[in-house]
Amino acid sequence: MALVLYAGKTNKNGYKALIAAEYSGVDVKVAENFEMGVTNKTPEFLKMNPLGKVPVLETPDGPIFESNAIARYVTRLKADNPLYGSSLIDYAHIEQWMDFAATEIDAGISRWLYPRMGYQPYLPPAEEAAISALKRALGALNLHLASNTYLVGHSVTLADIILTCNLFLGFAHVMTKSFTSEFPHVERYFWTMINQPNVKKVIGEVKQAEVVVPIAKKPGPPKESAKSKAKEEPKKEAKEKQPAKPKAEPAMEEEEAPKPKPKNPLDLLPPSKMILDDWKRLYSNTKTNFREVAIKGFWEMYDPEGYSLWFCNYKYNEENTVSFVTLNKVGGFLQRMDLARKYAFGKMLVIGSEPPFKVKGLWLFRGQEIPQFVMDECYDMELYEWTKVDISDEAQKERASQMIEDCEPFEGEALLDAKCFK
Repeated sequence: MALVLYAGKTNKNGYKALIAAEYSGVDVKVAENFEMGVTNKTPEFLKMNPLGKVPVLETPDGPIFESNAIARYVTRLKADNPLYGSSLIDYAHIEQWMDFAATEIDAGISRWLYPRMGYQPYLPPAEEAAISALKRALGALNLHLASNTYLVGHSVTLADIILTCNLFLGFAHVMTKSFTSEFPHVERYFWTMINQPNVKKVIGEVKQAEVVVPIAKKPGPPKESAKSKAKEEPKKEAKEKQPAKPKAEPAMEEEEAPKPKPKNPLDLLPPSKMILDDWKRLYSNTKTNFREVAIKGFWEMYDPEGYSLWFCNYKYNEENTVSFVTLNKVGGFLQRMDLARKYAFGKMLVIGSEPPFKVKGLWLFRGQEIPQFVMDECYDMELYEWTKVDISDEAQKERASQMIEDCEPFEGEALLDAKCFK
């Protein structure tokens, strides 16, 4: 018997097996007249998957459910299929990215999208957490794709198929251009994959969402018909003579109003004489005589009780052998630091005229320690060694000044680039 796939025509999980089949030359038929909510509740279907979920693949050896398992099975039907790479380490990396696509990307998009579509309760704090987790996952993916066209090796693998199908739901419904522009390598990757002939044959044309899908409205109480109102009239007349009863208080809404967001611990610190925005304006507006105006102004503004300065040094500088990859790495770090913009200022230097390039930085943070929420949310932080600046040490103070100024040469070497976070 032929392989028969039970799934809706627009089911992104069904797409996985169909695309794998196109790449592998495997014949998979889509079940005719399949109707979600009807076919999947029949006794015949429930024998294949007792949960009644799709997709399900019917094979000569019995049914298979779970979309990634189905895609793996279809891929394995072709001996030495390049979708599984050419070595054991390729296979491991493909499995790694398939798990990442499920637990990080698909989970994040689902927790953002499904409550808006009414499939789950909509809670603003939960949505905020889902978006934050998704951004962190996309940041890691963006970093990997900065130097890789595909997830593993130099051609499409099963991992690319799974990830693309999971990203599809996000691009189509919630991940607008303004959202994805933070992750340019993910954008390039997604549109590259979507336009692959074998992918396009299954999914068709894809348009990116222009707005985030609106929150589904709850159905209101049914309106009374004219007839029912007419029947009530005699009753109303009889009751008019009775003394009016006090109106009942309106029933509580099903969902409580969202609780106010807890204040950031940094907002609870004693006031500082240093106004961070004033320093950022001075930095941006100083075009000449930078040392005498901006640097002098910084040290006059600096409040060592309300703020702290930190040197950072990338731990793996020996890996920085390609200039544009190194610059992208730093650029991605600064993007992911956006959550700290209200509380931080930073300078990142890419040093050297030839590889390996060194990445070093100087950061100003509110408080006496690096904020915990930054350490928790920005995974790049652990890629750097952090050393608190001792401003009583004139050598350290001068080094900090040179980094703010983009002094060249810096520590005897040319600057490839200098980036500012403000």
